[in-house]
Amino acid sequence: MKLALFDCDGTLVDSAALIHETMRRTFDKFGKPEPRFEDTKAIIGLSLDIAIARMQGRPHVEQQDIDMTAHYKSLFSIVRQDLDYKEPLFAGIREMIDAISGRGDLLIGAVTGKSRRGLKVVMETHGFDKHFIVARTADDCPSKPHPAMVTECCDETSMSAADTIVIGDAVYDMQMAKAAGAKAIGVAWGYASVDELIANGADAIAYHPNEILRHFS
Repeated sequence: MKLALFDCDGTLVDSAALIHETMRRTFDKFGKPEPRFEDTKAIIGLSLDIAIARMQGRPHVEQQDIDMTAHYKSLFSIVRQDLDYKEPLFAGIREMIDAISGRGDLLIGAVTGKSRRGLKVVMETHGFDKHFIVARTADDCPSKPHPAMVTECCDETSMSAADTIVIGDAVYDMQMAKAAGAKAIGVAWGYASVDELIANGADAIAYHPNEILRHFS
């Protein structure tokens, strides 16, 4: 039996454009310089308050970051509607999830810097809610790379970290997996480079979702 824990943004869905536009409007509201798209992509995966602090060069969250986080959350669904944006699946993701969802030797979960509400929207939009039996979000645990998202999913499913595989596109996913004692698979279609993923502990790199399947055999 294995536990597969998937990151969401940058791994299952391509949400960078939506996140960046919401971040751009938030920074504008607070009179901050408009962030570059590359700056936004670099923080995807972190919990939102920490991400906003990092984008302003601060290692710790201050009150303004908390205020900006609240504004971002209030804008997110509005921006999604403005853009008519559905956070599309990356090519091959649906087929991969369909291939593993019926297996009796594999449990599927999500570990994400999204809010629980945001994850729910993605899961329901793409019909994945029936396949993912466990999840931890920014509402539940400390931000990645803290291992709590992984260890709590392991505890809930009675699985060991040694039998758990974390699949993600960010260096924070790789660091989180290693901190928890789990295997880390980096995906090449997301927002970090392959070299960055390897440098931060990736045990393997998948260049297409169907390559993930071999790690569950």
